[in-house]
Amino acid sequence: MFTSRIVATSIECLWGKTRSESVRMGGAVSAGEDNDELIDNLKEAQYIRSDLVEQAFRAIDRADYYLEEFRDSAYKDLAWRHGNIHLSAPCIYSEVMEALDLQPGLSFLNLGSGTGYLSTMVGLILGPFGVNHGVELHQDVIEYAYQKLEFFIKTSDSFDRFEFCEPCFVMGNCLEIAPESGQYDRVYCGAGVQQEQEDYMKNLLKVEGILVLPLEEKLTKITRTGYNSWETKNIIAVSFAPLVLPKHRDNSKPKAVPLPTMFEVRTLQDLARISIRLTLKKTVAGPGPLPRRRLAHNGEQLRRAQHCGSTLLSNRYVFMSRLIPGPMDDNNRSDTEEEEEEGNCRILGEPEEEEEQEEEGEESREGGALLHEAPVNLLRERILGLPLPEPLKMYMLHYREK
Repeated sequence: MFTSRIVATSIECLWGKTRSESVRMGGAVSAGEDNDELIDNLKEAQYIRSDLVEQAFRAIDRADYYLEEFRDSAYKDLAWRHGNIHLSAPCIYSEVMEALDLQPGLSFLNLGSGTGYLSTMVGLILGPFGVNHGVELHQDVIEYAYQKLEFFIKTSDSFDRFEFCEPCFVMGNCLEIAPESGQYDRVYCGAGVQQEQEDYMKNLLKVEGILVLPLEEKLTKITRTGYNSWETKNIIAVSFAPLVLPKHRDNSKPKAVPLPTMFEVRTLQDLARISIRLTLKKTVAGPGPLPRRRLAHNGEQLRRAQHCGSTLLSNRYVFMSRLIPGPMDDNNRSDTEEEEEEGNCRILGEPEEEEEQEEEGEESREGGALLHEAPVNLLRERILGLPLPEPLKMYMLHYREK
């Protein structure tokens, strides 16, 4: 049996050159009591800087990718390893997601895809017409990743707020990818890369593509600006375990790792599901309410909670216009709804004064903690109300039971 341990190798997060090329020193961010508080801390420390990255991090509970007996450590800014299963520190994943500059429809390759946590977050941004591939050395880790992926799709309250690019994982050594494999818009390597392996990694990129990798103890962003031209930027100092070199018997021919097909022909049924779900999301003025948050009775937290798009107070539904990649503008809103719009979000439900009274009452009842009712999944309700056979409704819901 493998000994479980929490390691702090890739997680010290000693700052190197920042975007302004000035040195910022700092350690790991404070631990959170839950996933949302961890994300708040990452935002405050400027590890998470963009809305799309924040939404992806909030949509997936990091603890779901831990073994049950180690979930208590999930919201610390630490790496975690158990046998072959490994998760990098949240601050590392934050910097990687920001550096990749993800957009809907791009192709992504994750070298050392591990638990699939990063690939799943990436898939939320790539959308239904992206490409999301991963290469993992260990078969048991691939099986673990698919278990976690299925759990996310079947049970996550956030799933219906996105149209998802489901990751596909293959087993093999990422240094043995078949030469005929296509190139990708975005590539990430989750193990330490040496100087002599850099050109191999670069060749996996399309022109204008971005490669993020730990190169000689620095998390590095490499942009392919032309066929033979590159732009390199160091992000932060890190320490990753090195890539495992391929092992071959004497005179044996190396077995190339075939990657999945870059672009598969989608079935008409699949395309129809995507189109109908996107159309229904427009009619419900957004994909659904953001996850409810538990707030401590703290003045600063309450002030942040009142800011649109941050923490949600009880009985208030907030819809973010950018939760789904791609244009989702709704031109059928009433004048009343337009007046209620604040920034990028829209508030529906009871009058604001009544909401504030309910919030105050709830706060006093719970001794300073705000406890929230489960949000209503409006998209699910609309799909269940369609005049379709039950099997088709379940297909539209990706066979999710809740």
